[in-house]
Amino acid sequence: MKKPLSELTDYIIKFLLHGNKHLADRVGYTADISEYHKYSVIITPSGFFDRADYGKPSTIPSLPLPKLGSTEILFGSPQVKRIDNKIIVEADIIASSFFLLSRYEEFVRADAIDMHGRADGRQMLQYRAGFIDRPIVDEYSDMLLGWLQATGHIVSLPSEGFGRIFLTHDIDSIGLYQDWRGVLRGVYNAIVKRNISLKTVLHSIVDEKSDPAYTFDWLIEEDRRVPYAEIVFFVKALRRSVGYDRPHYNINSRKFQKILSLLHSKQCAIGLHSSYEAFSNPSEIKREHTALCCSSEQSVRYQRSHYLTILPPDAPHHYVEAGITDDFTLGFAAVAGFRLGTCRPVRWINPATLAIEPITLHPLTIMDGSLSNSNYMNLNYEQAFEYSRKLIEEVRRHRGELVLLWHNTSVCQYSNGYQRTLYSDLIRFLTRTNG
Repeated sequence: MKKPLSELTDYIIKFLLHGNKHLADRVGYTADISEYHKYSVIITPSGFFDRADYGKPSTIPSLPLPKLGSTEILFGSPQVKRIDNKIIVEADIIASSFFLLSRYEEFVRADAIDMHGRADGRQMLQYRAGFIDRPIVDEYSDMLLGWLQATGHIVSLPSEGFGRIFLTHDIDSIGLYQDWRGVLRGVYNAIVKRNISLKTVLHSIVDEKSDPAYTFDWLIEEDRRVPYAEIVFFVKALRRSVGYDRPHYNINSRKFQKILSLLHSKQCAIGLHSSYEAFSNPSEIKREHTALCCSSEQSVRYQRSHYLTILPPDAPHHYVEAGITDDFTLGFAAVAGFRLGTCRPVRWINPATLAIEPITLHPLTIMDGSLSNSNYMNLNYEQAFEYSRKLIEEVRRHRGELVLLWHNTSVCQYSNGYQRTLYSDLIRFLTRTNG
């Protein structure tokens, strides 16, 4: 077995073992019967990694997928047999895990993208096969631990609860009426559409805290209700903004420095909100990261891509070179759920080289707009709350990381949408669940 593949399979086995990495040498990934004596559980390779068409769309599993119990198997067959005191597994949960954890389908399917060039979640296997709302890699983990138990090993099973909770907010704009475009739009809406008062617009110009999008105090107050939650705000750091990166705000301005001071005083972390422009011009990531570190006078390790436009699976070096160690981008915009098939933090796996990269991916569980946007899930409040509750319970059941993303602009007090109410209700639900 070649070294990169050996290191990859070792990493995936240890990932599936959760807190039982000391049992890694009891799990074999081999078809060589002469090696069976070394292991308690033997997972039979399906041949996925040896295929001549590796890296081609032809390697994507066909539907319907076979199931082992209630869990979909992407490669191999759903057969498990016991020989003496060993368990032989024909379901290739190593290749199946790799397929999801590495974003392999995104790597090989250039056609499955939306108008922004992002992977379209509704075209991905997770959605097409119907398990986008379940972290099936973590279900594989449960299976593996059960097989080890059945062969007589003492296994530490993860208790229910959250490994960590990240309550995160992307600052796409510091206010609705903090630049001349916003002011003109506000005056027009007040005079012509009459859906906002002119008084609110004028007060916002004088005092940014009167701006409807200045929801930072409210968000922090809500977030701090959840015990042990980590609060993170992601900040844009462009020199200029065009297109989907608008509206622009200057991170060195007095107004924004006041926001940074607030976040610091409330023990909130900050991360880079790398630009939409950086998706097509990745050299921007390092420039933006440097600018944010200088402006905030602190080391910035976290990042999330604007519009969730994370770079392709084979291009992690742009983040590594910028000094990023943790990414919080990986959810699909079009549908909330488990893009990586897991709710636990996992290292970036490069499907082109099989390398384990020095970036930890924190899967994004729920983004506000995924639920309500008419181009995405288009759920009403009741549907959005119930779907969010289900995802949260899945994370809790597997002791994973819960990562929520609500924008400061989506919870404006005068918004016609339900996001402010929904976020507050989810926080109350979390408070009861995590109390």
